[in-house]
Amino acid sequence: MKKYASAISFIIITTIIYLSFSSLMPKEKSDTTIPLNEFSSDRALVHLKEITQKPHFVGTTAHKKVQEYIVSELEKLGLTTEIQEQVALNKKWRAGTNTQNIIAKIKGTDNSKALLLLTHYDSAVHSSLGASDAGSGVVTILEGLRAFMTTHKAPKNDIIILISDAEELGLLGANAFVNHHPWAKDVGLVLNFEARGSGGPSYMLMETNGGNKKLIEQFAKAKPKYPVASSLMYSIYKMLPNDTDLTVFREDGNIQGYNFAFIDDHFDYHTEQDSYERLDRNTLEHQASYLIPLLNYFADADLTNLNSDSDNVYFNMPYMGMIYYPFSWVLPMIIIFSFVFLGLLIFGISKKKLILTQLFKGFIPFIFSLLISGFFTFFGWKLILKIHPQYQDILHGFTYNGHWYIASFSALTLAICIIIYNRYFKKIEAKNLIIAPLFIWIIINITISIYLKGAGYFIIAGIYGIIALALLLFSKKEHQSVLLSVLSIPVLFIFVPLIQMFPIGLGLKMLVVSSIFIVLLFGLLVPIFSSYKNIKKLGRLFLALSLLLFISAAFKSGYSIEQKQPNSIIYVLDADKNEAYWASYNKKTDEFTNQFLGDTPTAGGFDNSTTASKYGTKIKLHKKTEVKTIIQPQIEISKDTIIDAFRHIDLKITPQRKINRIELLSTNALSFKTFIVNGESLPNRNDSEFVFKTNSQVLSYYFANNDAYLSIRFSIPKEQNPSFIIYETSYDLFESMAFDITPRTETMMPMPFIINDAIIVKKQINLD
Repeated sequence: MKKYASAISFIIITTIIYLSFSSLMPKEKSDTTIPLNEFSSDRALVHLKEITQKPHFVGTTAHKKVQEYIVSELEKLGLTTEIQEQVALNKKWRAGTNTQNIIAKIKGTDNSKALLLLTHYDSAVHSSLGASDAGSGVVTILEGLRAFMTTHKAPKNDIIILISDAEELGLLGANAFVNHHPWAKDVGLVLNFEARGSGGPSYMLMETNGGNKKLIEQFAKAKPKYPVASSLMYSIYKMLPNDTDLTVFREDGNIQGYNFAFIDDHFDYHTEQDSYERLDRNTLEHQASYLIPLLNYFADADLTNLNSDSDNVYFNMPYMGMIYYPFSWVLPMIIIFSFVFLGLLIFGISKKKLILTQLFKGFIPFIFSLLISGFFTFFGWKLILKIHPQYQDILHGFTYNGHWYIASFSALTLAICIIIYNRYFKKIEAKNLIIAPLFIWIIINITISIYLKGAGYFIIAGIYGIIALALLLFSKKEHQSVLLSVLSIPVLFIFVPLIQMFPIGLGLKMLVVSSIFIVLLFGLLVPIFSSYKNIKKLGRLFLALSLLLFISAAFKSGYSIEQKQPNSIIYVLDADKNEAYWASYNKKTDEFTNQFLGDTPTAGGFDNSTTASKYGTKIKLHKKTEVKTIIQPQIEISKDTIIDAFRHIDLKITPQRKINRIELLSTNALSFKTFIVNGESLPNRNDSEFVFKTNSQVLSYYFANNDAYLSIRFSIPKEQNPSFIIYETSYDLFESMAFDITPRTETMMPMPFIINDAIIVKKQINLD
């Protein structure tokens, strides 16, 4: 056993690391041969292929066809459907449109609160096929409902189905339902299915105005087979400005629920690569593994009072499900943990099993490992961006070869840890070396208990460290590597997936966080690694592996049919100046954009009033060009009256061509008392004025198929003289007869998150 202890230990650790990822989601795929009362991903994929033929954002013909297909499939299940048509506005993004929600209901046997199944059917503007976001949610619900209704089981609770519209424009369909539909007041719980990529495990994230205690307890009772959730993600999510349709239910209706969203392969998000072919089939199975048990459970559960004043710490353990305990336990556990650590420390020193000089020297390799690994990871990624500047055109922050970089920097971090620690393994005993990381884990957990209690389960890593220290102090056996490796299984299962999750979810700039996590875990496993006879060779192996992975990532840094290059172009006509420009959000021209911008485009935007797009992306190149005949919008001021202290203005903008969006910017500082768009008031919960700075966006209104004009009624203090710039946008640059354009090559695609492939007419409105 002693002879093979190192090999057995290494096999245990590598196996658990592999299982920590592979156990997160289903591996089997359900075909059409399974019983009709069970979910079949193959049956769901039939729907997905149908609704992802073309981009189907609001205002397109394809959007209407997708709507009609979903209605047809719901009616095939025997459900009566309703199209809720309602103008909706979002105060946060000042976006609006005329939404068309698809709504149906399965009547329950009790007159109680309803369960609502939620996803959206519009795709992202303007080229996304919407397979994952959120076609996957649509087909999960359609197939899940078919399986549920095949059982002919009568649910106690009403089950409301809301396939919302205009989610991509500002959660507008959810806004329309919560604030205008009579069924909204009956909803007790929401299950929302979403996506920010095209694969990987689906994470459960809750939305609640109060505590999560009852929600997590009910979720655990429903027994989903592959839960992936933690209170750390819950706490971070609550602090970030991320919103889903479910956010509207929580904020406007005080209705809580669960989000289920996958985020891997983030580079496909909102692009034409979000296609039927690229959706991970195992991910679709994972979404279904949530829906089916939760639908069956909550169809009969009491939904009248899921509110709670307290929170639970919770996390998933592979093969075990959800583990949870109250936030109130976090501080006592930290105190107990700290006293046990202090007791072991005093005992070890008093019995001379811990040597003070060695103990303090043990901080040197640990701190050095943290600093050097963090340095190489942080600045290494910045260097890679210099070497491969094209990565900055992938606005998602996660490159096509992002997984290779995660593996590369992880291997490099392990190599650094082993190389630094190797010179100390022979000089300092393992029981002295583990003190430094244990002390840092105490500091981390104390900080968590104050500022981030959702990460309270980090104490599990500390508990493992305490057990390892106790074994080293009290056991007479020299070789503990196998036992310590077995005991580390819960720690590896819980924490290793975080190493990949942070850079996938928050971008590769977070690789440094992954590196720090690796060092923290390595510190706890020092007693294992210190017993390896060939630890020096292992360090060299990880270093060689890191170099090999970096080289592989470099070879995979180019563009191809499977990894398309994002680029952008827009044509802007300044109607007042009678000037026109080609503009791009790319830093450099390429084969496609060169035909518009030439070899020497001007850096920056064409004027100061253009607005940045998502992620703060601004126009980077432009070139003055020929003025084309573009029919300008008709602008009418039907009312301009002063009553008491306020000036009341009615403004009507009627496009004279097929357009998709009108953006309104204020050229001077304004304070609106009221602001009404096509009959709908911009929400104002605090009964205060809407204040806009100079050159700030006042409104982005997206034209639906049945919109003929944009009507804006507003009131402002009478001493203000408003002036606006409107940008009238149509995504028909390639269809316009006014331009002769060579299309993109098959290795290119429109850049997401910005206005692209568009004709824009700019015009100023002065009301002084």
